[in-house]
Amino acid sequence: SCATYQGVVKQARDTLKHDPHKAVKMLEKPAAEEGKDQLVYLFDYGTALQLAGDYRRSNEILLQADRMAEVKDYHSISKQALSLLANEEQVQYKGDDYEKVLINAMLGINFLMMGDLDGALVETRRLNQKLEHYRIDAKKNYEQNVFAVYLGGLIWESNRDWDDAYIAFEKAYKLNSGIPYLKEDLLRAALNARRSEKAREWQKKFGVQPKPEWKNRGLGELVLIYQQGWGPRKYPHPTWHRIPKLYPVHTITVGAKLIIDSKKISEPTQQIYSVEEVAIKTLDDQYAPLVAKRVGAVVAKKVVADQIRQKNEVAGFLADIVMQASDRADLRQWSTLPESFQIAKVLLKPGTYKVRVEGVDENGSPTGEAMFDREFEVKPGKKTFFTWRSFQ
Repeated sequence: SCATYQGVVKQARDTLKHDPHKAVKMLEKPAAEEGKDQLVYLFDYGTALQLAGDYRRSNEILLQADRMAEVKDYHSISKQALSLLANEEQVQYKGDDYEKVLINAMLGINFLMMGDLDGALVETRRLNQKLEHYRIDAKKNYEQNVFAVYLGGLIWESNRDWDDAYIAFEKAYKLNSGIPYLKEDLLRAALNARRSEKAREWQKKFGVQPKPEWKNRGLGELVLIYQQGWGPRKYPHPTWHRIPKLYPVHTITVGAKLIIDSKKISEPTQQIYSVEEVAIKTLDDQYAPLVAKRVGAVVAKKVVADQIRQKNEVAGFLADIVMQASDRADLRQWSTLPESFQIAKVLLKPGTYKVRVEGVDENGSPTGEAMFDREFEVKPGKKTFFTWRSFQ
């Protein structure tokens, strides 16, 4: 089962880099088939649809995945027993918590690409409500998703809801004070929200000055949501093959530059959220219960084999070998997620601009991976969002 999933999704991932429309066709059938692997296929299918530019259909699929992931399914006793005697792959895949949270982030991006700011804001709120549920009800201490919080701030700002924008930027700063954009974001939002005391506080703390263009309501802003690389991939743990371990996927392109030639502008992206770090931490936090369950599986197999051995020693010996050999790590995961979400933004006069995005390596040098010229319209007082994904 797991080998089948990994085989299908590997082909789709390889195709996704060059032909997302073809990858969509490869994932459509397995995502439609009911069964224990359907959710993980829905994750990858929804991603492929987004990269193919079919944002509406991507939303339909990701909303289906969201409903499926939240079903309170505790599995039948027979399925649980089967997972002990065979392997974890026999149980319906319900998704890791960080994956469930990122459903809403991807939905938010889709809504932005369709120009639906209200829909995007709903998803950022739903995302953080999930995290509050994990923290309060499920007793899981996950951090808020700073990407959703920061994106919410940008959307509130585009709607001229200055106070809500300020609250979102301040929350983002508390979650990750290392985002360079936040120095100006906080000061600008505080001034627009008429929080004079806060504005003075941030101005003193950061040593930044208000910019004249902040008062120009006729300007618009172009915002790139850059999805970089591949999230970490699951493999059997080197110390015990029955449990999974996440490994980073190396890529040469680690950042990007938003380039507007007519204005001679080249704005580098800033990392807002690392999927890689959160995914690895989430799985690390699950190791104790994972190990305990697989130890229980080893014991259960030994008991069953011993019962068979009492009737037929050879059969019991063979049953023990087969059951132990079949117990492997569950490697199912949302494997088409990016490594990180990054942002680049530029204030511009209203008009239509030719824009391209160039991937860069850790030294800031072009890698050859790029989004070539596209035209975007910038409207006064509004933000124009677009997205690009790199793979190499």
